[in-house]
Amino acid sequence: MYARLMSTRELGHTGIHVSPIGLGTMQFSGAGLISAFFAPLPQSQVDVIVKTAIDGGINWFDTAEMYGGGNSERGLSSGLEHAGIKPGDATVATKWAPLLRTAKSIERTIGDRESALDPFPIDLHQIHMGYGSFSPVRTEVQAMARLVEACDIRSVGVSNFSARQMEIAHETLAARGIPLATNQVQINLLHRKIETNGVLETARRLGVTLIAYSPLASGMLTGKFHDDRSLVAKMPRARRLMTGFTDKKLDRTAPLIDGLREIAAAHQASISQVALAWLITYYGDTVVAIPGASKPHHAEEAAGAMNVTLSAQETQRLADLSTAVTG
Repeated sequence: MYARLMSTRELGHTGIHVSPIGLGTMQFSGAGLISAFFAPLPQSQVDVIVKTAIDGGINWFDTAEMYGGGNSERGLSSGLEHAGIKPGDATVATKWAPLLRTAKSIERTIGDRESALDPFPIDLHQIHMGYGSFSPVRTEVQAMARLVEACDIRSVGVSNFSARQMEIAHETLAARGIPLATNQVQINLLHRKIETNGVLETARRLGVTLIAYSPLASGMLTGKFHDDRSLVAKMPRARRLMTGFTDKKLDRTAPLIDGLREIAAAHQASISQVALAWLITYYGDTVVAIPGASKPHHAEEAAGAMNVTLSAQETQRLADLSTAVTG
């Protein structure tokens, strides 16, 4: 158990090693569009969440410019300092938002990212999505490469990139002797498109790590909405619309939740811990996951998933149940 908790995975071929579970910090936004989905968190609660994650063995955190216009980055930085973490002792990933911008803004805004995260360096800088920019992907990636060469960032990643866009990013960086570290995409037991759209195969061939966001399917894979359907109505309206939680969807996914519940009981774990353990087991070292946390116990639970060792039979059973309920 202890060995599993302390093992790390390399992000691509960068030499940066992280715990299989990191912490996503969208919930730290506190402003802007994200606040319609998640209630603002006081910094005092952010501090406890970050410290709880670190105490549980999580050593890296994912944030973004888009999360509250830097609010999440600033909250994370303060949380790390409050936890007594020194620059370099935790891995920090952030993202540049391409919407209605050109690649020139990558270098123009790097100072803003550094200021928001100060004193922590940017270990991984990611292009947040492969669309919405006025510049081609290749030009964006070249701008990221220049930041590596200028020692402003340690590595380059992408997010929501197709298999072909990954190929372009990899090829562009390789020409300058820089590896493509990661592609951050949605992966969970109810969303396994990477297996059919070429992203998983391409990542393995190129040696790129996939960062799974929404690893618990916006809470669907915690089982709490199946146990108490009134919780759906208590969600912020925007989040309820985004998740598409309906009685029909809860009914359809119930067999998977039942399977997760049975395996969780055998491991004295929670349903969400088993769902996360499956994610970092089924795909091997190619996938790491970044569940979010709006309460300290969410971070504790996420970290604890690294202590759950699923058997090959359990892992395959969940894969089969997943296939059956997603069709």
